[in-house]
Amino acid sequence: MGKKSRVKTQKSGTGATAAVSPKEMMNLISELLQKCSSAAPSPGKEWEEYVQIRALVEKIRKKQKGMSVSFEGTREEFFSELMAWAAECGASCDGFEISNFADEGHGLKATRDIKAEELFLWIPRKMLMTVESAKNSVLGQLYSQDRILQAMGNVTLALHLLCERANPSSPWLPYIKTLPADYDTPLYFEEDEVRHLLATQAIQDVLSQYKNTARQYAYFYKVIHTHPNASKLPLKDAFTFDDYRWAVSSVMTRQNQIPTTDGSRVTLALIPLWDMCNHTNGLVRNTSHLICKFKHYWVL
Repeated sequence: MGKKSRVKTQKSGTGATAAVSPKEMMNLISELLQKCSSAAPSPGKEWEEYVQIRALVEKIRKKQKGMSVSFEGTREEFFSELMAWAAECGASCDGFEISNFADEGHGLKATRDIKAEELFLWIPRKMLMTVESAKNSVLGQLYSQDRILQAMGNVTLALHLLCERANPSSPWLPYIKTLPADYDTPLYFEEDEVRHLLATQAIQDVLSQYKNTARQYAYFYKVIHTHPNASKLPLKDAFTFDDYRWAVSSVMTRQNQIPTTDGSRVTLALIPLWDMCNHTNGLVRNTSHLICKFKHYWVL
């Protein structure tokens, strides 16, 4: 099914820092969690708080350098594996190909004319990563006990994504290997880049997003290393801030709302191939498959 890859945890190499003791790391994590959980700063002090939180995060990132899980190969090398996996799962893979659209990045390009209202993309539900699939995964035991996971589907998806990325036998690896290695979300902005936003309306959202993500990371770091129901999660050896930032950004830029299996409500999902389409909202039907109809396409 295309090129095979190995999941590896980088723990050494040029520029790698000396190993940090678990106690030292936990102390830093506790300090970060306390800082991010304190009362909101008084007006005008938000930037000062952000700088303090960021300093702690950067200290943690420095000590975690070289510890993140990664794949051998670029995402482009795994597109053929993604398409083969989709076809094997029963997805419709005719009429388009994955292409690089220069400034817009990778997406699906039509290889034939597609009529309005024509069924263009058919994705079996088993290919989707959802809050429901997270509950049925290795994350399920922790989900049943943790109120944050139960209340925040996007956080559940982020941890689900990380658990599956660290599992060499995950059925979703052909999809996960094609996700970008990094993003241009505000979580990736340098401090000087954020400083340029101080006079804009966006600054409060940027600062809040960073603080919330840092708090979530510190909270789940402690949970993963101390909670009995987290003992089987494949994250204890590799759960860095960079990992969590990547997973949160992946979900943030790709999540969709879909009906649950029984159709009683909606849930969040990561949908392979669908998330590479530029489209306007179409029709979604709740059957054993997810059926997508597009109104606009790239047409050769």
